[in-house]
Amino acid sequence: MDYKKTTAPNNTISRNIIDLAEKTGNIYETVAIVSKRANQISVEIKEELSLKLNEFASYTDNLEEVFENREQIEISRFYEKLPKPVLIALEEYIDNQVYFRNPLKDKSEE
Repeated sequence: MDYKKTTAPNNTISRNIIDLAEKTGNIYETVAIVSKRANQISVEIKEELSLKLNEFASYTDNLEEVFENREQIEISRFYEKLPKPVLIALEEYIDNQVYFRNPLKDKSEE
């Protein structure tokens, strides 16, 4: 997913717990779904950032020389300004963009 185009807010917003729990019927299940998705998003963002910053990696072992690369600083600032993964995951959940299922409920229906 392209997190640059996300509509998630950068700040936390108070939400109605009852509205969030409507899809699952259980607030704890909703929190578990959102947290698992937030972990996935966090890993994806971290991998993407690591790949971009590895392009600037210096493999010399000299501690006295520290190079400041303007592009590297801009990339880091961009990722710092992104909304937190939990906010992105919650926005996806509210917009019905997250697929989830409960295997225990599936077994009981059969």
